[in-house]
Amino acid sequence: MVLQLFKAVIFDWDGTLVDSTQVILTSFHKALSEVDADVSDEFLARRIGIGTKLMIIDALKENRVDFDEEYVEALIRTKLNYHVKLSFEAPIFDGAIKLLEELKGRVKIALATMSNQIVIDKMLEDRNLTDYFNFVISADAVKNPKPNPEVFLKTAHKLEVDPKECVVIEDSIFGVKAAKKAGMKCIAIPTGFYSKKELKKENPDLIADNVKDKKILRFIF
Repeated sequence: MVLQLFKAVIFDWDGTLVDSTQVILTSFHKALSEVDADVSDEFLARRIGIGTKLMIIDALKENRVDFDEEYVEALIRTKLNYHVKLSFEAPIFDGAIKLLEELKGRVKIALATMSNQIVIDKMLEDRNLTDYFNFVISADAVKNPKPNPEVFLKTAHKLEVDPKECVVIEDSIFGVKAAKKAGMKCIAIPTGFYSKKELKKENPDLIADNVKDKKILRFIF
């Protein structure tokens, strides 16, 4: 009998399972425009993965806009409202559902994202994906966003699985760093904003082309 190395697979969401970059950028631009703050697409895209709050704070600092906690929280709510309204425009990557089907029942499956819960709940429900995941955790449930490993360690604890028996599938350098710090294996895919070259620098255990890449299942099983 072959001993199965991994007991859980933890997915990122944006740029990994769903092609949401443009929706994220648009929702941020709409929210920031209401306070006359302007940043480039690249400025925002290079920060996808650290969470809405830090992205907004960075954008406000870039524009030298004075802010306090209440100001930031109001902007977060505005951004989330736009994101929810636009969420239907973000398609699931080709092969994502097939991969989830291949994993279901063989390992525990979790979603660990720096998107906010209201956005994730809406997108999972609209796409009938909720039942694939044994556990879902969002930015709302952690104090320290990626690249801090908190989100992955909390996920492993909830799944009752040793971090060493978890493999993370991620598209961002922040996610790869967080997975490695958590003591987990990591599969990186360049379907978000980061290139293979950039991801390789973070030493993932495998770089796959996309969620359809057969190397993923061979690595897990």
